[in-house]
Amino acid sequence: MVSDEIDAVLSQLENDNVRSVLLQFSDLEGKPKNVAIPTKQMKKALTDGISFDGSSIQGFARLEESDMLLRPDPATYQIIPWSDEKFRAARFICDVYTTRGEPFAGDPRNILRTQIEKAAELGYTFNVGPEMEFFLFRLVDGHASVNLQDHSGYFDQTPTDPGEDVRRDLVISLSEMGFNIEASHHEVAPSQHEIDFTYGDALGMADKVVTFKFAAKTLALKRGLHATFMPKPIFGINGSGMHVNCSLMKDAKNAFFDPDGDHQLSDTARYFIAGLLKHIDGITRIANPTVNSYKRLIPGYEAPVYVGWSALNRSALIRVPSSRGKSTRAELRSPDPTCNPYLTFAVMLAAGMDGVINKIEPTESIDKNIFRMTPAERAAEGIRCLPWNLQEANNALLQDELLCSVLGEHVVAQINRIGELEWADYSRAITDWEIKRYLPNY
Repeated sequence: MVSDEIDAVLSQLENDNVRSVLLQFSDLEGKPKNVAIPTKQMKKALTDGISFDGSSIQGFARLEESDMLLRPDPATYQIIPWSDEKFRAARFICDVYTTRGEPFAGDPRNILRTQIEKAAELGYTFNVGPEMEFFLFRLVDGHASVNLQDHSGYFDQTPTDPGEDVRRDLVISLSEMGFNIEASHHEVAPSQHEIDFTYGDALGMADKVVTFKFAAKTLALKRGLHATFMPKPIFGINGSGMHVNCSLMKDAKNAFFDPDGDHQLSDTARYFIAGLLKHIDGITRIANPTVNSYKRLIPGYEAPVYVGWSALNRSALIRVPSSRGKSTRAELRSPDPTCNPYLTFAVMLAAGMDGVINKIEPTESIDKNIFRMTPAERAAEGIRCLPWNLQEANNALLQDELLCSVLGEHVVAQINRIGELEWADYSRAITDWEIKRYLPNY
């Protein structure tokens, strides 16, 4: 970074009376991390980077090569709205480097940037618009619980509900941090909420997802509540998803729109959808990274289970919303909010571009309600299921050569290690369900 850029950042911090800076990044599992530094250390951060122990971050480095550097991206500068005005704090999202000055191969942000650059070489910009669902639960003795905070439903209005207060706090704070919020509302399940923000470039939107999680948990705690992005915290009600609307731009036009195409979709859109479908099993391991993720991906709770696409209905894994022109897009409905957004957007883009480059034809649009079809009807239409559990999805990723090349050897090895350990721990665990079912009867 040249001295003029550094001086501009330092001047901005001084003008905004910033006393403390959070240097934020994401670990391999998508969990937001940060280190706080006093403002006077920002010049060092911008010139040399701030060192940290990568071996203590999930999926980053081995102990013998643990020293790593955080380098703040000036474009991500934001004042943290809820910080004390007297001791104002700001944040930068960082890229991770080795001590040799090279981008770290395991940095999720770098992996996404690489795929964006490859698409740019072909003239494309990748835009995404995630829909963030989450639950708000009551704290019990200061600890997270699954005690419902409300019993409301979709679009219910409850002015005295602390959940609505949290949503309002979030919308105001995120707007101050540069988000363009489209809507916020109560979701279908009790204590479940959704906030949607306007689409944008994939890297910036992945940054926003990380910021959103940080803000939601912080502002909920200020109201005595716990915000969780766990996909399926309670049996018998809907889980939380992170539907991802996506499109390609080329020559300042939406490359998915063709007024003369079938459903007014371009060949590019159809090929992109076909690429997503081709690689969806491997994508599922990245977009649905926990054992609990697959408790959401079951029939009966509005979650996508069956592999297919549709221009007309919401029961498909990939749907094309009705808007056309600049708003033409495909919506992948399977990801959940525990995913690492950088890795999820990266594999989505790589899979879609595989379809575009190789002109892969998608299956026919499924215009029936897939949820109401019989198994025989689904089989006749060639509709299969997503992986049923983490182990199946993990194996599918390992067999997908394209996605493994996108993620790189280091990340694939770490994701496989994390997945195998989690599946082994889960397989050994004795659940309440087993105790209730088997203990009295055997």
